[in-house]
Amino acid sequence: MRALRHSIDNWAAEEVASVKRFVLLFLWAIALVGIVPALPATAHKPSDSYLSMNIERAHIGGQWDIALRDLDYGIGLDDNDDGAITWGELRARRRAIEAYALSRLQVRADGKACPLQPVNLLVDNHTDGTYAVLRFAGNCPRPVTAVELKYQLFFDLDPQHRGLLNLRTGGQTQTAIFSPAQASQRLTLTSHPIAQFLDFVREGVWHIWLGYDHILFLLTLLLPAVLTRKGGHWQGASSLRQIFANVLKVVTAFTLAHSLTLSLATLGVVQLPSRLVESAIAISVVFAALNNLYPLVQRRRWLIAFCFGLIHGFGFAGVLADLGLPRAALLLALVGFNLGVEAGQMAIVAAFLPVAFVLRDSWLYRRLTFAGGSALIAAIACIWFAERLFDFKVLAF
Repeated sequence: MRALRHSIDNWAAEEVASVKRFVLLFLWAIALVGIVPALPATAHKPSDSYLSMNIERAHIGGQWDIALRDLDYGIGLDDNDDGAITWGELRARRRAIEAYALSRLQVRADGKACPLQPVNLLVDNHTDGTYAVLRFAGNCPRPVTAVELKYQLFFDLDPQHRGLLNLRTGGQTQTAIFSPAQASQRLTLTSHPIAQFLDFVREGVWHIWLGYDHILFLLTLLLPAVLTRKGGHWQGASSLRQIFANVLKVVTAFTLAHSLTLSLATLGVVQLPSRLVESAIAISVVFAALNNLYPLVQRRRWLIAFCFGLIHGFGFAGVLADLGLPRAALLLALVGFNLGVEAGQMAIVAAFLPVAFVLRDSWLYRRLTFAGGSALIAAIACIWFAERLFDFKVLAF
């Protein structure tokens, strides 16, 4: 009995020490990225533009928020190459910006073209930096009942770019997302909310599939799920039940955490600088990968998934937070996008786990995939962190 009690006490002490180490490292990581907002770096958030249109009978009015960093890459804005785009530089390129943007947006109503004309050029700050705000207006030949939009902005430069549309007419709001695969869309002015919901589900799936930092973080947490550590070495786990329990804990913790902060950020309850979020995401990948190589947290990897999942949720929210939707439409978009993220996440788990389970006892998995893969992921994430900290580009993703 005394030996059993001693064993339980030792186990409890190890668990407490493991949690304490992780909490200290987590606080250290947050403190490290806390210096980022003070540096003149831009966040590496996926490229988005925000297109708002209002249609009243035959008249179209709207504005188009386009990131200055994207415009600088597309047509060049920083004339003196000092890394800062001034209002003077932006104003000097106003005609070029208007021509570049409006030539990549075509509007047709009931088969007839609706030419758009620039009205004004302003600037505004979004969560991830400064945006040019291009206001425009146009008239259609007759009152609009359906509108066809062809969106081509930046698709030739960045296939991951997305255009997020907020269309208002008669007190109703519709949304749509433009991508290279869906560059042309037709919207009736009485579009069903289900179609908009499915658009955001699809975008949520693609967002996590194209979010390489999110994918690598999830994979680093899944890599040890089919292994067990004994005597300071990793070996294949023999219990299928234990493997599924480990995966379920990690995925559930990650899902709960990022769903929470995704909702809070999208609804405007909590907001963090994009630069801080993107840098913290890179640190989370580094920590998760190094924990595989030098285990500090073994039995409670779900704790890593939950704590850093809170940060990843803020990263997911960037797509929706700046869209400016009314509350009812925003809730629909939020639910659809979140379900899409979860579907994309489960597809990754479903593709990875069976292969990992079959190979878990092999040298290919334990040495090359687990150890070598974790080291490679840590190196990539360190480069991401340096890129986001010092504003330079090494990796193409």
